[in-house]
Amino acid sequence: MSVTEATLYLLYEPKTVKGFDLMVYYLKRTDGTIGPPAKGMYIDISCFADSKAAVEHPEWVAVSKDGAAIRKNKIFNLPWDYVCPTNEQYQSYILNFISQVTKEDISGIILNLYHFPEEGFCTCERCNRLWKRSGLDWLEWRARVVTDFVRKAKQVTQQTFAVEIWPDPVLAKDRFGLDFDALAEHIDFFHVPLSAHNYFSQFWFDTLARDFRKILKRPIYIELSAETRNKLETEALFKTMAYVSRHNIDTIFLLTHTAQQIEDICNEVVRDSELHKWLQEHESKTILDIIERWKKIYLP
Repeated sequence: MSVTEATLYLLYEPKTVKGFDLMVYYLKRTDGTIGPPAKGMYIDISCFADSKAAVEHPEWVAVSKDGAAIRKNKIFNLPWDYVCPTNEQYQSYILNFISQVTKEDISGIILNLYHFPEEGFCTCERCNRLWKRSGLDWLEWRARVVTDFVRKAKQVTQQTFAVEIWPDPVLAKDRFGLDFDALAEHIDFFHVPLSAHNYFSQFWFDTLARDFRKILKRPIYIELSAETRNKLETEALFKTMAYVSRHNIDTIFLLTHTAQQIEDICNEVVRDSELHKWLQEHESKTILDIIERWKKIYLP
């Protein structure tokens, strides 16, 4: 069991919470809104998924033979509207934004949605021209576009630098242009989101963590959702943390919307003797050590 840190991931609130080693703030979101800088935190930035830009500049949107990369296109299961990753104007905007953020007192940068939206994108005139000029096959060209953008983002970042990857260990390159080995050359760790409404079926998360540990060549930070609604869901979350931590995972993110949510989780877990017993029986010393640390903070 190698998890040495429990980290907190805050979607909208630039607020730190006691008992956590690293904290991440979602600064630029997929709807295009931007929050205030958060000192001492990792900054998460959505890149080419930007609904605001897609509405203001529909000509920037990534396209395929089955239409545009927007949520209204029901042929695809896209939760966001996407700008084409080869759009130089938008790419310059994002790189400049990252550069400006790194001048703040922050701990690091994490990029998400910096890749193509799905298979078949993008077939705009610019992409077709760049692809044919490259001399590469379609999949290799798309992967190079994504890796080159990450390389450029790394060049303007002085702090720790990471990328979030789609939780597909098999088809990520075909679907999104994610070449894990090539990306590993430019980053400090991979952020792998395995968030779900609940964690009662722990087998799937255990399997995905095992798969990613096998193929990724950088430290892995697994993300799990901590927006639990009752005691059973909270216990299932921490049991999943125990299983995942067995696969040489370096850190676990706990995903919440507010600081209060994670404080409530901590207050609940430090008092859950049944969970403590289960963790002891399953020899999950790492998670028990984290809870012991929280006890010093959250118990009277």
